[in-house]
Amino acid sequence: MKRDFEEFKKYIQNKNVAVVGIGVSNIPLIEYLVSLGAKVTAFDKKNKEDLKEVVEKYGKIGVKFELGEGYLEKLTGFEVIFKTPSMRIDCKELVRAKEEGTYITSEMEEFVKYCPAKVYGITGSDGKTTTTTLVYNILKESGYNAWVGGNIGTPLFANIEKMKETDRVVLELSSFQLMTMDTSTDIAVVTNLSPNHLDMHKGMDEYVDSKKNIFKYQNKENLLVLNLDNDITKGMIDEAKGKVYTFSRKEKISEGAYFEDGKLYVKGQLVCRKDEIKLKGMHNVENFLAAFSATCDEVGIEAMKNVAINFGGVEHRGELVRKLDGVEYYNDSIASSPTRTLASLKAFEKPVILIAGGYDKNLAFDILAFDGYPYIKELILLGATKDKIKHEFNRLKEEKGIEVSIHEVSTLEEAIELSKKLAKNGDIVTLSPACASFDMFPNFAVRGLKYKEIVMNL
Repeated sequence: MKRDFEEFKKYIQNKNVAVVGIGVSNIPLIEYLVSLGAKVTAFDKKNKEDLKEVVEKYGKIGVKFELGEGYLEKLTGFEVIFKTPSMRIDCKELVRAKEEGTYITSEMEEFVKYCPAKVYGITGSDGKTTTTTLVYNILKESGYNAWVGGNIGTPLFANIEKMKETDRVVLELSSFQLMTMDTSTDIAVVTNLSPNHLDMHKGMDEYVDSKKNIFKYQNKENLLVLNLDNDITKGMIDEAKGKVYTFSRKEKISEGAYFEDGKLYVKGQLVCRKDEIKLKGMHNVENFLAAFSATCDEVGIEAMKNVAINFGGVEHRGELVRKLDGVEYYNDSIASSPTRTLASLKAFEKPVILIAGGYDKNLAFDILAFDGYPYIKELILLGATKDKIKHEFNRLKEEKGIEVSIHEVSTLEEAIELSKKLAKNGDIVTLSPACASFDMFPNFAVRGLKYKEIVMNL
């Protein structure tokens, strides 16, 4: 049973509220909380100069600011704290606040609690954004008034009063957003799980446990969709509180979706052929199977098929940037883990010139070398992890006698210039880093946009 948002409005009025992080999602949150009568102080490690426009604009409506070095030292004495997703609940400032009796939450936690519409939540290590976008498009194609948010789309909490019970909301949810959730979505999808974000989590167990929150608090009316081909997600079936649908590329399934003889089925009904789908690769077949399983109780086959044959992909995810001198350049900047890059490499029908490397999330790169080498023609490495990745390919040479041509560069510009020199007519160049971007770029999107800009200027 959904909670009445009037409860929250009454609760938050006149409360002394801290919002940690002045980013894209929290700016609308700050404005909305003020409109509901809260007394808001915004915290951010950026200094006043960096946030000059925000400070000037929201200072006029009574928002106070704590900015710059040591900004969290004054995170005390508040009745409510909205934390940024990447802020661990066990950090000393939040532990202190909890001891003071402060209610600690996040925008997404409150949204899921109070949203009047049916909520689809999608999480996993790979394929979250594409699956989320597919579910959203299938629902729209079926005539629903649909909203998309979480890690993509627009911040939703400030729009909660515009939503109706008949609407549908689709959320892409990260392990950071889920870590402190105590409310689950009506429909939960776990695309797959493999080691990721181990720089932020204490270990794989904590990472997996955070993902489980997407269905941990479901009831018997709710639906959980799991990947039957992934050992970790398959192991979650017995933990489900409600109905379970599964999807598989390998097994025929009655309750869910499957792939067989080049065709995609849901609940035994043919949706489309693989060769009708615009998106390349079996990892995208999986994404469609997940989306079909999640929506099949609410939409018809026709809507699924229309999206499958017309959807061209999401920016920074196997995105064709241009063809130059017979060479295709792809932007797969979203690939921030070795498993994601491996799936992307397999989507191409021949070995490619791969640009990889970046911020170190404490992931192992053996899978990229030992499983990925048949799909790599030339490997161009950059960023903080280039030595770590190179080590695994050297190990591949020592143990298996298999050598991949490796080149090291310092910048993305150098990587693309080198790829142009190495590429011949008919080759494919792809940026699929297997790493996060934070050593060189603020996020994967900025990295992808820079890549596209450089490629377009070749």
